[in-house]
Amino acid sequence: MGVVPAPTSANEPGVLVVTGASRGIGAACAVLGARAGYRVVVNYARSHDAAMEVVAAIERAGGSAIAVRGDVSKPADVDELFMQTDRHFGRVTALINNAGIGGAIRPIEDHTEETLNELFRTNIYSCIYCAGAAIRRMSPRHGGSGGVIVNISSAAARLGGIQGMVAYAASKGAVDSFTTGLGKEVGKDGIRVVGIRPGMIATDILEPIGGVTLMQATAPTIPLGRVGQAEEIAQAAIWLLSPAASYVHGTTIDVSGGR
Repeated sequence: MGVVPAPTSANEPGVLVVTGASRGIGAACAVLGARAGYRVVVNYARSHDAAMEVVAAIERAGGSAIAVRGDVSKPADVDELFMQTDRHFGRVTALINNAGIGGAIRPIEDHTEETLNELFRTNIYSCIYCAGAAIRRMSPRHGGSGGVIVNISSAAARLGGIQGMVAYAASKGAVDSFTTGLGKEVGKDGIRVVGIRPGMIATDILEPIGGVTLMQATAPTIPLGRVGQAEEIAQAAIWLLSPAASYVHGTTIDVSGGR
């Protein structure tokens, strides 16, 4: 029986696109990705100044980065994001699908077509659109040499979400299913697909649901006794991009302090 060799060049630092990278987990992934040797595309939807601060931090450390505005829930913006990546750095070799929102906080019976559309377009459609654009550049079927896609999910996908955020949890459950299925679809193209389920992380997304107060109340329920930091999720993401994770594929790992 023949053995398919693990890809090498596709896992070497190259061009990394991080969606929703102006703050929080995305910003941490962009900075650590640059430190690992990637040329980084910092995607953002609205926060131009924050995105430029991430680019400046990377450049001060000797890295190379650009900021590209785009709402990745919209196919036209995704096309423009990856075309700008092509023009500045060449073919993408790594993608971190991080863009996401908590959405409207309300019971399921109070959700509307508009609130659900916004939530699912941002949290799962964006992953599908960006993965498709990346595959068109990574796959040997399209002249590429492989790559890695990391999808940022949430522990809410397992836990069902806190009160008022069941729809959010469902959108992240879709991300988990997408990771598993896409891994089966593109693994033989030399494209690894993996996911991360962060637990409660100290980022801006918690502000509408209690911020510091919520974190203080939740910390005792976490086996490690504390909430996580964005950099801890980024460390896991950059490891998953690396050759050290070359046989991790089609699965989602928990980075949640044991919760």
